[in-house]
Amino acid sequence: MPPVVDRDRCDGCGRCAEVCPANVFDIKGGKSVVARPEDCIECRACEAACPNGAISFP
Repeated sequence: MPPVVDRDRCDGCGRCAEVCPANVFDIKGGKSVVARPEDCIECRACEAACPNGAISFP
C-alpha cells in the first residue's frame, strides 16, 4: 500500500520527496502528492521524515 498524504497537515517542505528511494512523490500546488503509488516499496522513510505527521500508511 502506498502512503497517504494529509493535505491539511502537509506544508510542502518536500522532505518526503527528498528521502524517498522510489521517487514516489511530487510537489504540486505547494503540497506533496503521491504521484507514482505503484513504485512505493513501503520503506516508510517518508513517514519518518515528515515533520508535520502528514504521511501515513493505511
